[in-house]
Amino acid sequence: MVALALGQPNDGRLEVAAQLAEKFEARVIGIAAAEFSPPLYFSEGEPAQRLIDQGWAAVKNRLKDLESEFRAAMQNRTIEVEWRCAEDFPTRFIVRQARACDIIVVGEGARGGLTDPFAQVNPNDLVMQVGSPLLVIPVTCNWLDLRSVLVAWKDTAEARRAVSDALPLLVKSTEVTVVEIVEDEGDRAAALSRVEDVAAWLLRHGVRASQQVPEQRGDAATQLERIAAEVGAGVIIAGAYGHSRLSEWILGGVTRRLITPSNRCSLLSH
Repeated sequence: MVALALGQPNDGRLEVAAQLAEKFEARVIGIAAAEFSPPLYFSEGEPAQRLIDQGWAAVKNRLKDLESEFRAAMQNRTIEVEWRCAEDFPTRFIVRQARACDIIVVGEGARGGLTDPFAQVNPNDLVMQVGSPLLVIPVTCNWLDLRSVLVAWKDTAEARRAVSDALPLLVKSTEVTVVEIVEDEGDRAAALSRVEDVAAWLLRHGVRASQQVPEQRGDAATQLERIAAEVGAGVIIAGAYGHSRLSEWILGGVTRRLITPSNRCSLLSH
């Protein structure tokens, strides 16, 4: 499933979705939703109704444009396509439709952290609610680079789910590196044992992986970014962590960094 958005570039995510379809001979579902966002102040009566009607008409036309964009991008690249759209909040609609797919391709979080909930998916909320892996595509990316993939390991259910979800991609990767960052007073020897177990599990599934546990301690997000640059990772695989406060997801530092604008793709599972 590839999520298109109003007011954002969709080229990169469409291209990556098409590449996935080609690699796995997959069916692709395009999805989009938007709500009319009324102005804070407007006249009552007939002028107000006319403004509302014009707003909804614009939303419907833009959704039709997104469908055309999706179908053009998938032409001759997938065995089957389907389009789903609604006049609804995008994140809510995609959560409800996610039962139909294996993975959801989305764009990165909005620059500055401000997402229009009426027209755009908020990947922060989506990854914590959807129950499916999210492949986050930067605006600057136009291909899924599987020459080097970094697994950001943490001994949690979320990380285990992410690695399992990513296994089809890992099988098609050239180089895989499993990394655990030891934070604070963590035991580096125990971390080495954990990444060796992960690498051994991957090998049993046909994936050869190297392991790293840096001796340097410090901010996990910064260290992962440094190692990803060193190994030339095109994709980072990680669990998504956070907690809900007043119906808003507050994400951990690593998850927040992987969702916000970057120069590489991220596969996240919660």
